Amino acid sequence: MKRKQWSTHVAAWGWLLLVGLAALAAPSVSPPPDLLNTLVPPFHMPNWLGTDTVGHDIWNSLLAGARSTLLISLPAALLSNLLGGCLGVAAGFFGNSRLRVATSWCIGSLAAVLALVAGIGLLWDSPSLLLLFTIGIGGAAGTLLHRTHWGRRPLPVPLDTFVQSLIALLDSIPLLVLVLTVAAIQQPSPLGLVVLLTVTCWTTPARLLRAATLRTASLPYVLAAEAAGIPPLQIVRKHIALNVWPVLRIRIPLSIALIIGLETTLAFLGVGLPPDVASWGRLLASSRLAPTAWWLIGWPSAALFLTIWALQTLGQPKNLAVATHNDVTK
Repeated sequence: MKRKQWSTHVAAWGWLLLVGLAALAAPSVSPPPDLLNTLVPPFHMPNWLGTDTVGHDIWNSLLAGARSTLLISLPAALLSNLLGGCLGVAAGFFGNSRLRVATSWCIGSLAAVLALVAGIGLLWDSPSLLLLFTIGIGGAAGTLLHRTHWGRRPLPVPLDTFVQSLIALLDSIPLLVLVLTVAAIQQPSPLGLVVLLTVTCWTTPARLLRAATLRTASLPYVLAAEAAGIPPLQIVRKHIALNVWPVLRIRIPLSIALIIGLETTLAFLGVGLPPDVASWGRLLASSRLAPTAWWLIGWPSAALFLTIWALQTLGQPKNLAVATHNDVTK
């Protein structure tokens, strides 16, 4: 690695370490508003970064915002990449005919989906009952049909077509519009926002991992492993996963940067998080009440810029070629 690139990576890691320490140092309880000291400019004791429109110290707000950013972006990015990676690898390796499942369980899964669609209007306020209803209908249908000879017949699952169709469906809607629409109608909560970002941000990792899997599956040593009768899951675990991991490793920092941007946008618009949860986006939104208070825009904007810059820097691939793993005996 060149000296300039090395120093840039060190600076990126250093800033992310500071963000992590800031999240740990954030106060667990937000201090009460100080209405006697509102919109205090920076560089005045004891509020070195100034105060907002209700007297909250900007420094404490930045620390609390860093904690919210990490608690939302890290789980959402890891889960979305895990979900997209698993679906992409499965779609690329198994295709439309390699994965075979008993007919009974295919029909049971279809019955579960129909039960979910039918019961979502009746049991929307009770997710646990909706889940039990869906699993009960699907499980009962699959179990009853599995007792018949016809139900035990293997049926090829068009997994690749299903995953690509789902990706095309989600990508046909702009990501910000999709996230904003769902976040506006659901109950604001950090957990709900993590789930929402997970189920809407997995498509890009899935596409990348599917392409990497298709390329790896055509390599001679993978074909030799299949011809030798090695189980498919073992091939995926010991050969496919080793080759596609560099792609996922590069994608994770970029996913975190994307999710931080989405979370900040939602907080700026006042959706996704409860009103009592601090956020850099909410701090930016407070500047609309005091347009001349530059510090309400400057400090959170600088924190966002440096954080996203650091993640983008770490997400730059040093070598676009996927590593090859030649040992097929282990």
